[in-house]
Amino acid sequence: MRRAWVGTAEPLPLTRQCELTGVARSGVYRPQTAAVPDAQELSLLALIDAEYTRHPFYGSRKLRHYLRGLGHTVNRKRVQRLMRLLGLAGMAPGPNTSRPHPQHRIYPYLLRGVTIDRPNQVWSTDITYIRLARGFVYLVAVIDWYSRRVLSWRLSNTLDSGFCVDCLAQALQEYGAPAIFNTDQGCQFTSAAFTGALKAHGIAISMDGRGRALDNIFVERLWRSVKHEDVYLKGYATLPELLLGLTEYFVFYNTERMHQSLDYSTPDTVYRTASGGGASIVDKFAERKKARSEKAIKAETEPGQRRAAVCERLPS
Repeated sequence: MRRAWVGTAEPLPLTRQCELTGVARSGVYRPQTAAVPDAQELSLLALIDAEYTRHPFYGSRKLRHYLRGLGHTVNRKRVQRLMRLLGLAGMAPGPNTSRPHPQHRIYPYLLRGVTIDRPNQVWSTDITYIRLARGFVYLVAVIDWYSRRVLSWRLSNTLDSGFCVDCLAQALQEYGAPAIFNTDQGCQFTSAAFTGALKAHGIAISMDGRGRALDNIFVERLWRSVKHEDVYLKGYATLPELLLGLTEYFVFYNTERMHQSLDYSTPDTVYRTASGGGASIVDKFAERKKARSEKAIKAETEPGQRRAAVCERLPS
């Protein structure tokens, strides 16, 4: 990081800059050569990417056995390193699998038990990765929950919050502001730049619970469609090719692709007419609490020895 502070644009000589930053001059003068991608590594990344998209509940152990079944000699540590490189983790919660930025606020999940019955009531966003011939890039999109319409999207070769904020700004400019905006707990979405843009428009902020991948199920389903219906079929080699291809695909997704959950209508039609869509996240916690209460009431009203036993346990 300190080496990045040293440059020819500064008025100080390079020798003085190296002294002030504590950087060796040999590291500054040495030619910086781009690393040549390992063909085997790229092949493993592609296989992990495809298998995880099919089975997002697979962790490093299952992916290791999957790769070994294909004839690749890999251990679990290597699979874990490649999964970290792709930003992947199994859907099952585990210890320390999600660490938000320590200085960023985490907001509660607001959509449990809520019925979405109109466009622009709930938007959400997420980031996924797309492999190219020599590496991979990141894709972010904003989707309307009622109609499943993709409102905006962006590509980036770095995982910073800038392209996420730009994607949000485009959606707000073209479609106005939703009532609730849902994200995961990634540092890109908990950053001051992203949450500040939401607060400036009076939008309620909702965030997925840790280890609860289904809290943002509609964006996860979008990623599956994008990869299986476009990316995997066409095998984009460069970023310009991917940009052009995704532009065509998202037009098709919004205006032509029929959705079974929308009664075989298109997201664009449902969003425009405000009819035929909708969504709801079941509040399982409330259901369990209600079931326990009903069970307790039933036990108290049953006659005979069971009722007597219940009464004995009640406080006097």
